[in-house]
Amino acid sequence: MLSILVPGGSGQLGQDLAALAPEAATPSSSELNVRDTGQVVAAVTELADRARATGTSPVVINAAAYTAVDAAETDEERAFAVNADGPRVLAAACSSRGVPLIHVSTDYVFAGDATSPYEPGDLLGPLNAYGRTKAAGEDALLGSGARSWIVRTSWVYGKTGANFVKTMARLEKEREELSVVDDQTGSPTWSRDLAAGLLELAGRIAAGEGPSQRVLHCTGGGSTTWFGFAKAIFAELGADPARVKPCTTAEFPRPAARPAYGVLSNASWREAGLTPLRDWSDALKAYFAS
Repeated sequence: MLSILVPGGSGQLGQDLAALAPEAATPSSSELNVRDTGQVVAAVTELADRARATGTSPVVINAAAYTAVDAAETDEERAFAVNADGPRVLAAACSSRGVPLIHVSTDYVFAGDATSPYEPGDLLGPLNAYGRTKAAGEDALLGSGARSWIVRTSWVYGKTGANFVKTMARLEKEREELSVVDDQTGSPTWSRDLAAGLLELAGRIAAGEGPSQRVLHCTGGGSTTWFGFAKAIFAELGADPARVKPCTTAEFPRPAARPAYGVLSNASWREAGLTPLRDWSDALKAYFAS
């Protein structure tokens, strides 16, 4: 049995973790500021004490993150505070109390110039402020001495918060045609599937079977472009996918550069004996069915 603390519990991943593990403590970022050492120490101490009193195993799953990719270009200091300083504070508190920590990271730590799926040990090269702050958070954990695991994922969507699926559903109602970039490739990941994977990892860690590899990749299976993803969303909405038109990144400029290729290899996840997530298209169908 587990005693779980999920900083960032009000986000789309945090809410799915709460749904799958209703016994978990899932404070929002306003209730638990991961940058506040006092708050973090108190929360981790309470978790460790509760676990000891109930004979359960404590684990922290950090879902707190600054994820506004474009806004981070002009707000990098705040993004760094959440994405790098926050994990550093959590790692210190977990280390001092012997609590394992699982931290969620992103494909945006890579440059996107690969031609085959990225492995966990591949060279980092973030293209934007968001990616730089997430890479710094990974460095903070790996250098902390805490029993910690980093789980990189990509293109996450869920029922709450702002995400690509919800944006496409809104725009389908507002526009007759829609242009979506077709030269960026990645693996869409339903936050509920990711939450299930993180809980499986937490259970393995609690059983003393935590993977020896400290950085793992966990995404929906397969890959597509944003254009392909948008067409699939329209199909699930019962709309004509032909209303979605392809365009290039150059035709749709954004403040933050995006990696052209962000597919992550899930081999490390499988090699750790963990259940691979289903194919992204199957997950999307299940998302709409639910």
